[in-house]
Amino acid sequence: MISRSHRYDCICKDFRQGIMNCGPAFLKVLFYSLLVILSADSCQDQSKGEPDRPNVLLIICDDLNDSVEGMGGHPQARTPNLVNLAREGIRFTNAHSADPICGPSRASFLTGIYPHHSGLYGYNQNQNAWHHNPVLKNCKSIFEHFADHGYLIFGAGKLFHNNHHTRELFNRPDSVGDFGPGMEYGPFAWTGKVSDNIYNDLVAHPDVPRKFGNSGFTSFASYDDIPIVPPDPKNNIPGYSGWYLADYPDGKPYRYVSELDRDPLPDEMSADFAIEKLQQEHEQPFFLAVGIIRPHSPWHAPKKYFDLYPLDEIVHPPYLENDLEDCAEELWYQPGWGKVHRFSNLMASYEGDEGWRRFIQAYLACVAFADAQIGRIIEAFDSSRYAENTIVVVTSDHGYHMGEKDQLFKRTVWEESTRVPLIIRLPASHNPGLECRHPVGLIDIYPTLIDLCGIPENTMRNESGVPLDGHSLTPFLQDPVNGSWDGPDVALSCIEAGVPVELNQPAKIEDQQFTVRSRDWRYVLTRGGAEELYDHRSDPNEWHNLAEDPDYAGIKNEMKKKLLNMTARSDEIHMQQPGNE
Repeated sequence: MISRSHRYDCICKDFRQGIMNCGPAFLKVLFYSLLVILSADSCQDQSKGEPDRPNVLLIICDDLNDSVEGMGGHPQARTPNLVNLAREGIRFTNAHSADPICGPSRASFLTGIYPHHSGLYGYNQNQNAWHHNPVLKNCKSIFEHFADHGYLIFGAGKLFHNNHHTRELFNRPDSVGDFGPGMEYGPFAWTGKVSDNIYNDLVAHPDVPRKFGNSGFTSFASYDDIPIVPPDPKNNIPGYSGWYLADYPDGKPYRYVSELDRDPLPDEMSADFAIEKLQQEHEQPFFLAVGIIRPHSPWHAPKKYFDLYPLDEIVHPPYLENDLEDCAEELWYQPGWGKVHRFSNLMASYEGDEGWRRFIQAYLACVAFADAQIGRIIEAFDSSRYAENTIVVVTSDHGYHMGEKDQLFKRTVWEESTRVPLIIRLPASHNPGLECRHPVGLIDIYPTLIDLCGIPENTMRNESGVPLDGHSLTPFLQDPVNGSWDGPDVALSCIEAGVPVELNQPAKIEDQQFTVRSRDWRYVLTRGGAEELYDHRSDPNEWHNLAEDPDYAGIKNEMKKKLLNMTARSDEIHMQQPGNE
């Protein structure tokens, strides 16, 4: 159910309207009597910790694109649990990440601040931690803000990128939080060698050709296919048989004998933690956040999920050869990244399209595995005492290319990278199964939840912080088709352009690539001033760049104006390529 204060506001509005229409004295007396009763009742509940305030269950997948049944993504995707959730909630089919790469995306929507206001765009994301950013460190994350206003906070898995400062946020001195299993991308194949950085000693599964599988992350295999890495004395490699976990100071073996005789996988442990919390009794409202790693690489999953997708039946996503010819080179080739990312190596590693089909099979298997963990959590939630008073949100930090535009990664300004699944289920929702096609962003999740939970909007620690950038999605939850809100009519996304940034210092807005997505159009403005324009009514795959077509000059200028107004970026663009300074 919605918070008592929200119900109170709705009731008062209805009574006021009735009084304006008919105005009998006895109605006025009844209204003011009810006003006093509800106010007293509300105050009484607040003194007890407001038990009627809704709980929040937030599930964040990693690298999950629109390969979700009903989203228009890969036609072979099987996600029955997300389908069931969408039938009971609202599905936002035009939702986008503010910055489609792990670090800046999560920093943005979990603090509610756009990258162009924080300067955190993703350059050197493993070292540029959000909590050292001059702006974000002065703004409360969503978890801290809820904890400061009467909520218990529980978390597990990957929430912020590499879980920078995450455990400290949850394990608070006031004991209102608890962080369970942390972030683990594995299990991996391992060389048996131990160096200063465990990730340097992880390798692709031996069955993956070296040209593609050049790290522990560029790998796909079912767990039944136990890796055997032979010794290589010449390169000081001892060799190792079996799977290995990396999220420990020195790594840790992962025991896998068979599907029926193995240790829990990291995402299963995160789901177990969530289920345990749902089975406990809590006297305060809670915010439970679970970060599911899959389908992030390496694309490893139990065999039963691979078996859902026979290799000889795999179909490609929509693909246009030479699609990049009308795209700005700085969007697909950048210093430090190369040709983003890996697709040409994959195709060169196998005969014909076998490599592509193997990747798609593995990615879809990981999506199905992630869906199964979401299903376990939702099933436990629906059978818990909290089923009638919890908001459920499921999303991803960004999308992922599966070969479109010759990409096999995130980190682009195109649809496959920016677009994310977003499902919100309210208690006793009166609009189950409907879709909202209005462009929205992950940036809107934070203000939506504080609106629904009746929490103050001010999330700044001090004057060095900035207000929330997003807008509450409540109008669309009330009317997904015709809801009217005070937010923009485009969703804004950006990526960094490879320009070096000093550690923990904001990057310049002029050095980034930006895009806005409306209901029907996508407009792109690069760092060097190149433009792209796509008409999603006739070109949902963004194959035909209309930016130079004079017939579309009007819509291009209109979309550009929206982008510049949202970002306050100057129209005087640097006319050089990254790395040429």
